[in-house]
Amino acid sequence: MQNTNSQDGLYLQSRESLDKNPSEDISEKIVAVILFACALVSVLTTFGIVVIIFQETFGFFQEVSFAQFFLDTKWTPLFAEKHFGIWPLINGTFLTTAIAMAVAIPLGLSSAIYLSEYAQPKVAAILRPAVELLAGVPTVVYGYFALLFLTPLLRNVIPLEIFNALSAGLMMGIMITPTVGSISLDAIRAVPRSLREGSYALGITKLETIFKVVLPAALSGIIASIILGISRAVGETMTVLIAAGQQPRITINFAESVETMTAYMAQISGGDSPRGSLNFKTLYAVGAVLFLLTLALNIVSFWIANRFKEKYD
Repeated sequence: MQNTNSQDGLYLQSRESLDKNPSEDISEKIVAVILFACALVSVLTTFGIVVIIFQETFGFFQEVSFAQFFLDTKWTPLFAEKHFGIWPLINGTFLTTAIAMAVAIPLGLSSAIYLSEYAQPKVAAILRPAVELLAGVPTVVYGYFALLFLTPLLRNVIPLEIFNALSAGLMMGIMITPTVGSISLDAIRAVPRSLREGSYALGITKLETIFKVVLPAALSGIIASIILGISRAVGETMTVLIAAGQQPRITINFAESVETMTAYMAQISGGDSPRGSLNFKTLYAVGAVLFLLTLALNIVSFWIANRFKEKYD
């Protein structure tokens, strides 16, 4: 009889704990509505940006044909003899991005390997925040540092123009290194310790374990970090605007001045072109191309991260 009463008491207590007061239910609904509204603001903002960009881009292509935009090899929309070929801007963007990634990938990946596999915990706790501080430096500072310090230094060794792709690319590489290194470090640390211990048990050295076991296991995260770094380089504005110049040309010579898509957009945004004019509409046409490029890179990053993702029990 006592057992029955105790069981009934426990049942009633559990029911009371599960039952919610009306006030608690209302507060939870209010919180849910607020969180939904916050998420909706982000979605609507993105949607508004896309609508405005492509609406103005549609107006641009009412005056300029696709052939003029994608087949011409000159970009001179502000000159008397107008050309609207986008390829010089794409060439400048990809040239500076290639130089930046040639710096960021080895530096970022090497720092991630050191902090994960070699550094003592106390040392890693100090070095990682120190490296990530580079991401907090304003990009305009990087641009002027490249123009006033790095370019004169390089011109003592290499014949460079004052504004050139090399200085801008090298400085962007330093700027992107924390992005590649931080994400790669998280991917490497996510590899189970058992894989390393199994490799050591087979007599494989630590260096071979890193390159033959750890890095392949963390490949999806490493590739995702590289693609995100490329997206960051493609979308960088102030560094290339200050250090690379504003000479749209198709070239692979890193010693010459080039112009990127973002640099041109910053130039038009300065207010020299009247709103609604054809020159002003080129801002949105270039922005649409930049948007599609970064979207494609993000999709590829997402696909690679899911395609090569390793799951461990």
